[in-house]
Parts: sequence; structure tokens; C-alpha cells
Amino acid sequence: MGMQARAVGTRRALVRAAAELFAAEGYARTSLPVISERAGVSTGALHFHFASKSDLAREVERAAVDSVEELAHRCRSTADTLLQSLVHTACGLLLAVVSDPVIRAGFRLGGDPARKGGAQILRWWRAWVHDLVVQAQQEGELGQDVSADAVTAVIVAATAGFEVLGATDRDWLSADRVAQLWTFLLPWPAGSPDHLPLRSGIGEALEELSE
Repeated sequence: MGMQARAVGTRRALVRAAAELFAAEGYARTSLPVISERAGVSTGALHFHFASKSDLAREVERAAVDSVEELAHRCRSTADTLLQSLVHTACGLLLAVVSDPVIRAGFRLGGDPARKGGAQILRWWRAWVHDLVVQAQQEGELGQDVSADAVTAVIVAATAGFEVLGATDRDWLSADRVAQLWTFLLPWPAGSPDHLPLRSGIGEALEELSE
């Protein structure tokens, strides 16, 4: 293995180890020596890649955004409508909080009072949801009197709320709970009391995304 490949592998190992610890312990209680030990690298190697714990936390948040952006792109490419894309992405995001420590850490770091200037993933998620909802409104997918800003606020708040609740009780992030959320929310932005095409796709989306 070449030096460049080893450096990339070391950096990934550090980001993964830091994410696991940030997600489990929080920012303040996680130390650089513990991160390096978990990653299986020396503290010198850690400082070669990251000057401080804050730099490493920013990299974890950036990696979390990249993962969610990839998820959103995948869901958009397979969805029939913009609202369906939104549903599938939001479902996938909540399931990913359980399975992916980097995404889980991205959310926890964003709401951690010990950090300043974080919340990359929350800012990205709000901007993405708002842009997609506005497009859906322009395409006539929203109800006539539905506000794009209101839909954005509810979806972002619900996503963040489920993540916070799921930190202490994983049942909040189960496929059943996620399906309940969207079955309840869907008729409102779609402007229909029984939006069956989107509802029928929730279960299939959850099954596919959880594989």
C-alpha cells in the first residue's frame, strides 16, 4: 500500500472513530487520545491530519453532510415525484441515524452546546428541504394554500426531534415510527386527505433503505 493510500485510510479511520465517540459521548467528553486509540493510530498521526478536536469534529460533520447528500441524490433519482423524493429521503435519513455513526454524530455535534459554529448537517438539511418543497410547489404538488416555509419548518423540526428522542430510545427511529410520522404528515402538504400513491410507497421505501 502506498503512502497516499495509507494516509487516506488513516484519515477515514480517525473520522469513523471520532464519529462513534462523538455520537456516544458527546463533544466535550471525547478526547483526542481516546480517538486515536479507537482508530488504532498514534496521536502523532492524528495531529498530522487534524490540528485540533474542533477540526476533527468539523470533518465529521462534513462527512455526515456528504453521506446525506448522497442519500438525497439516490432517493431523488428513483422517486416519481418531488414529494415522494422528500418522503424517501427523510425516511432514509432517520434510518441512517441508527445505522451510520457519522450521520448520527453529525446531528449530535450540531446540537451540542459544547461546540460553536457547528450544525452543518442541520443547515444543509433545512436548505435542501426548502429548495425541494419550493420546487414541488412550482410543479403543483403542494396543496393550493400550503406554505412552503411552513412545510419546511415542520419537516426539519420533526426530523431533528426524532433524532433527539432516538438518542435515548431507539424505538423512535424504528421503521414503524417513521412510517407513522409520514402517514400523518403527508395529506397536509399534498393537499389531500388520502394521498394513496405516496402512502403506499412509504413501506417499500423503508424496506429498501433499511437493506
